Amino acid sequence: MANWKISESDLDNQINRAKAAGAEALKNEPRAKAVRYSPTRRQVIVELTNGCSFIFPVDKAQGLAGASNKDLAAVKILGKGAGLHWEKLDADLSIASLVVGIFGSHAWMREIARRGGAASTPAKAAAARTNGAKGGRPIKSTTTSQKAA
Repeated sequence: MANWKISESDLDNQINRAKAAGAEALKNEPRAKAVRYSPTRRQVIVELTNGCSFIFPVDKAQGLAGASNKDLAAVKILGKGAGLHWEKLDADLSIASLVVGIFGSHAWMREIARRGGAASTPAKAAAARTNGAKGGRPIKSTTTSQKAA
């Protein structure tokens, strides 16, 4: 096992850099100031410290889909506003991720996309029939940059 040694001055430098990075993150990253759950719309409304607000549907969020209104209403802001937490659901979501539309892990987001792509509507079926009557998807043409490569 390695025996790591660090000098007092190196440790102090690392702590000071971490504090500076934390202060910078507090200034620049989106942070939650207030949060509430709307049971009639099944949405979470988040007010940010910069004066902006956003809303997201709970059924798109990992760990929240299918939860009861009572459990969803028990949302708390984590720390200095970096995340949201539902104790009974054991669910945590990052404000920075939610703001850009990421509602869970990569696998969760892939599943949401798969379900959306599998949705069948009359308009989608009609478009598929029209496209099929024309011979299906066109073959991708090679561009000049692809020919040169």
